[in-house]
Amino acid sequence: MKPNRSLLASVLLVCFSTGAAWSQNEGNQANCSGLPTAGQLKQFLATAPNDGGDAGGLFNGTLMWAAVVNRSGQLCAFATSTGDPTKVWPGSQAIAKAKAFTANAFSNDALPLSTARLYTFIQPGHSLYGLNNSNPFNADFLAPPSGEGGGTGAVAGGIITFGGGVPLYNSRGHIVGGLGISGDTACTDHEIAKRVRDEAGLNPPGGSTVDDILYSGVDPASPFAHPLCPNTFRNGTFIGTERNASSY
Repeated sequence: MKPNRSLLASVLLVCFSTGAAWSQNEGNQANCSGLPTAGQLKQFLATAPNDGGDAGGLFNGTLMWAAVVNRSGQLCAFATSTGDPTKVWPGSQAIAKAKAFTANAFSNDALPLSTARLYTFIQPGHSLYGLNNSNPFNADFLAPPSGEGGGTGAVAGGIITFGGGVPLYNSRGHIVGGLGISGDTACTDHEIAKRVRDEAGLNPPGGSTVDDILYSGVDPASPFAHPLCPNTFRNGTFIGTERNASSY
């Protein structure tokens, strides 16, 4: 009996497509080498609130989503600080992933740029006004409130321009990805992100504070200014709230 050429072609197409998809997934996993896994993120989140003094905010940095992307912007890992992800703000999952993408997307070997340092530039009348709308987040890569699912190995995108995203660097000083943290005030998100990056040993050249958050009216005048948040602490020392910083 002669083989059905159409059927044979279809089978071969499926095989080649499956092989290509498998190879792509394998490559994506390899690209995450050296970056924190979901399990490691959860461990770092557990210790970060008590590592370096009071983290401030609404929940002292204890209710967080964390996400990591590689240099290509592909989502490598994400986790919550709690065993029950529904205890963390559901909306923070997308924000954490977008912060990771943003910190990686706008940093390089020469200039680490945390998302906190983009705040002033995107305000009306400034040079990057409208940046937030340039790369919408793809909600297809969100996990349900349970925390299970939510694809890795893909570029979810998203642009966030307030505290909580930091770039990641290897021991040779080369950027390898980005970390995003969300679940509290923007100021506390940044503080936890900075601590998690330090725990992971992925600080930029110059150390953990080289792209630290700078506050309008508190730090010397800087184009990278960020407003204070409720219950803002720096290095465990209270420095102000939104209420008494309304003029900043």
